[in-house]
Amino acid sequence: MLAGKTALVTGSTSGIGQAIAEALAGAGANILLNGFGPADEIEALRSRLAEANGVEVAYDGADMSDADAIEAMVAGAKERFGGIDVLVNNAGIQHVAPLEEFPTERWDAIIAINLTSCFHTTRHVVADMKAKGWGRIINVASVHGLIGSIHKAAYIAAKHGVIGLTKVTALETATSGVTCNAICPGWVLTPLVQKQVDAKAAEKGLSNEEAKRQLVCERMPTERFVTPEQLGGVALFLCSPAADNTTGVSLPVDGAWVAQ
Repeated sequence: MLAGKTALVTGSTSGIGQAIAEALAGAGANILLNGFGPADEIEALRSRLAEANGVEVAYDGADMSDADAIEAMVAGAKERFGGIDVLVNNAGIQHVAPLEEFPTERWDAIIAINLTSCFHTTRHVVADMKAKGWGRIINVASVHGLIGSIHKAAYIAAKHGVIGLTKVTALETATSGVTCNAICPGWVLTPLVQKQVDAKAAEKGLSNEEAKRQLVCERMPTERFVTPEQLGGVALFLCSPAADNTTGVSLPVDGAWVAQ
């Protein structure tokens, strides 16, 4: 389905981003990985994706809080692959604290990585996508882009902003063959969420398994974590011909969280 196309997936060395990269590679796309982690593990991932799917896979460790690094990453992708056809904005960080205690440097970092990076990547790829008459921009937002929760001011502000950016991008590309959509996951057991599980277990004296169960059951009627692989499948659908007229959508994958 995506043979001959290239996908840039930010934050793709683990978790949701890695699963989306794997799904797109499985559909024939060349992949530009991005993220942090041990160099040997990233190389093993890069090599495995390339060999398993017969595609070209590269890695760029651009810091997603650095506008110049993002611009250089996109320029490098154009030089190596001829352009980016699928952009998945997935990179994200989290910090949890009450408003009056929220460190300003953590606010700035979360807004930069979770929201502003999406603006920079999009502005660098969208003109080429429109010129080619085809492109897919997928923003990994969150159920917290649709609702609020306590102690997550920066994350929720950023994810609401991502959904706003998604709508504007969809409108500005509506007649071009380019689509832009947001995926809004509920709880996914990624390293980011595992930290919240650990904190809950420590705070309440729970086992890790009980803390996981309580975290999910508090918000998700299905009582099941969303899996990264499920989100990879959603991303693949949004790249398919079936989604040619699906744009500007914020799609919850949240076990009925926002249905309540």
